[in-house]
Amino acid sequence: MVAALLERGWAHWPVEPAVTEWVRAARPVAEAAARDPAQRAEWLQCEGTWFVGVDALENDAAGAVAGSGPLTGSAYAAATALYGALALHRAQVSIIYPGYPKPRTGEGEAAFGYRLKRDAAHVDGLLPAGPNRERMLKERHAYILGLPLTEASADASPLVVWDGSHHIMRALFHEVLADLPESAWADTDLTARYQEARREVFDTCARIELPARPGEATLIHRHTLHGVAPWGQGAEAEPAGRMIAYFRPECAPGTRDWLEAP
Repeated sequence: MVAALLERGWAHWPVEPAVTEWVRAARPVAEAAARDPAQRAEWLQCEGTWFVGVDALENDAAGAVAGSGPLTGSAYAAATALYGALALHRAQVSIIYPGYPKPRTGEGEAAFGYRLKRDAAHVDGLLPAGPNRERMLKERHAYILGLPLTEASADASPLVVWDGSHHIMRALFHEVLADLPESAWADTDLTARYQEARREVFDTCARIELPARPGEATLIHRHTLHGVAPWGQGAEAEPAGRMIAYFRPECAPGTRDWLEAP
């Protein structure tokens, strides 16, 4: 599986008891966050079809939540083998509801069209900055670990990846950042080359939908282009929605790991 992650930019693990037990503890906490008025006011977007839920899960730095043990399982073990036992942030609780996508607040016609037709494909951590909303590396995630919390049909807005896209994106990042000091990365405009690399990915890499169920796990390379598919006609999910917890621990500060690690 580690070889698959490095070659294809993603890997998927089947149901494991340890992950199922963690999901059993985490789901009620995630559902409570999604009901919380303050959280909903901040994170319910796309006209009520997406609860973004950044840092919404109340877990500790080892991934333990609501009295559970630390996060374990083969996917997490693979991530720690590659990138070390990084402290875990409070997980994102991403929930998609029937009808997704609708326009996000402040999203223009072109941006919504990209969300609808290209699954809002992106590389995590490249955020819009400044008045011109230039794409800059503001967050340096080591990896993305997705842990589904609810049952949903395969066409209920699954996670989408572009197979092998991390190779193209990694080449872009090396081209622009490799000769710069690490301290300059966060203020370097990547917009034009990032857009070019995305177009190359769309032209050359297979788009793959990755539906998953509780107890399974998906690990994504930090440079992989990924997004969320629209809610399919006739798609079904539990009343709580299609809910996934995502961990994106930060690379060790002051290092070049985001660019140079496997």
